[in-house]
Amino acid sequence: MIAAVCQTLCLPSDLEGNMHRMDRALIQAHAAGARLACFPETAFLGWVNPDAHHRAHAIPGAWTDHLAERAREFSMFICAGLAEKSGADLYDSAVLVAPDGELILKHRKINTLTHLLTPPYTRGSLADIQVAETELGTVGILICADTFLDPVLERMASLKPELLLVPYGWAAEPHQWPEHSEKLAEVVTNTALRVGCPVVGTDCVGIIGHGPWTGYTYGGRSVVSDAHGKILALAADREPDVMIVDIA
Repeated sequence: MIAAVCQTLCLPSDLEGNMHRMDRALIQAHAAGARLACFPETAFLGWVNPDAHHRAHAIPGAWTDHLAERAREFSMFICAGLAEKSGADLYDSAVLVAPDGELILKHRKINTLTHLLTPPYTRGSLADIQVAETELGTVGILICADTFLDPVLERMASLKPELLLVPYGWAAEPHQWPEHSEKLAEVVTNTALRVGCPVVGTDCVGIIGHGPWTGYTYGGRSVVSDAHGKILALAADREPDVMIVDIA
């Protein structure tokens, strides 16, 4: 299965620019014959961005409608992280959209690091972790720091996915790169071993513009691991990239 790891530049609150860059990545992915395109965490507005409290949409809603349109246009599965507004709650969510535009899977982040956003993201539920049966196989989604938690990994492993998609917002102070990318590789390969399937970990490139981590940067270096913890591919260091990977 050919997957495109779409390591896009994500600028805080630049909705139109971020969506344009995602669309350009999809054009590259389609040209390379990808059946699946994977994007980072909260790819539309940026992570821990308080603007999302009044700019995010419900799921399904305007943003998933946009992804559905692109999925149909390119005949491709699309996984992307996005902020989700539900009543007064703001969730850090991720979705999987099928080539026919159907929204087939949604995950709400559980390990939300509440000290980084005020008001914080609402936590998802361990019991709500699910997988979807697709022509690609059984697919699951987690988000970034979820992969730090044993109960989350155990729950996902119990569902026996054949592929796990993980949008990341892997950030650190600028001087900590590129070494910080090595920790991302460790987290992704450990997740693959614990869950027992290949993992696509898609990071972004950019900067955090709000909160205690203002000025921290996303260094890219997205990681794809096989089920045995072997790294299949690493994306560019601190540069946008569309990495094409054949995942058995």
